[in-house]
Amino acid sequence: MHVDYIIVGIGLAGISFCEQLKANNKTFVVFDDKSQQSSVVAGGLYNPVVLKRFTSVWKSKEQLQMALPMYAKLEKELNVKLNYKIPVYRKFASLEEQNDWFTASDKLKLSEYLSVKLIKNRNKSIDAPFGFGKVLQTGRIDVKCLIDAYKKHLLKDRIFFKEAFNYDTIEILENVIEYENIEAKHIVFAEGFGVDKNSFFKELPLVPTKGELLMIEAPDLKIDFVLKAGVFLIPLQDDLYIVGATYNWEDTTNKTTSKAKEELLNKLKKLITCPFTVVNQVAGIRPTVKDRRPLVGQHAAHKNMYVLNGLGTRGVMIGPYVAHQLYNFIENDVPIDNEVDIKRFLN
Repeated sequence: MHVDYIIVGIGLAGISFCEQLKANNKTFVVFDDKSQQSSVVAGGLYNPVVLKRFTSVWKSKEQLQMALPMYAKLEKELNVKLNYKIPVYRKFASLEEQNDWFTASDKLKLSEYLSVKLIKNRNKSIDAPFGFGKVLQTGRIDVKCLIDAYKKHLLKDRIFFKEAFNYDTIEILENVIEYENIEAKHIVFAEGFGVDKNSFFKELPLVPTKGELLMIEAPDLKIDFVLKAGVFLIPLQDDLYIVGATYNWEDTTNKTTSKAKEELLNKLKKLITCPFTVVNQVAGIRPTVKDRRPLVGQHAAHKNMYVLNGLGTRGVMIGPYVAHQLYNFIENDVPIDNEVDIKRFLN
């Protein structure tokens, strides 16, 4: 089999790059063994504001301009609902936070995202005496639905291999990559934390950050917005809500823990007063980087080998943007943004 690209990993990074290839009529195959769960357990929020400090997300406008059309296109092609447009409410802990919010809303990069209207709390199930600030142009991508549907789409086209990728059997020639019975011009590794087993890019400073989420049922809560305080609450359907998320830099397993559950429940009980039931708990390892920028670029020695990784907690927003960066570099010789290029760690 002869293709233009081999893609390893089909999370948000891999899907975003596949979409670049499809848009430019490139042929490809994908390998993924479901060992990495960071995309599957993601809350899926796209939010252009860092709500802890009321600052703008890096290149938020450019990211949203690329991401939202991609998800709209995939909804039509895959015949699924992916984009749930829903506002994010930030609970104010004090009058000082209210003032900080309104000060931030005057800044050029934030004015279109931060509502200047103070929202009073009228929900008896929420403890928020200082009210909320509303973030605009936000929503949730159903990441699990996206990945499941995309895999089926690839399987139908017979270009998806549900198996672990064996790095030791790659044959690297001058103008081609040989792997098993496949010849490709390029190979892109988008395997998330799985890159720790990848001998070609193991020197990259990827920081595994375990995250855990709960799903609760709370019939009396009745909110139609994402609520952000000590935790975030994301409404689903049938009185179900996602509660997240934890951060653990020591444990690199996908196993759920009672410690994380207790941490989330303690924070949740400070936020809502109505009864609820925990119905599920999931865990995954986020591929994060110390400077909070993705890892995008070309192998120093093997010029037809690339990495697309480190999307962190904002993968639904940043994935399409950095995939476009990498594609343009490979095919059009356009330099990768210095802030995401892996050369920043290798020079």
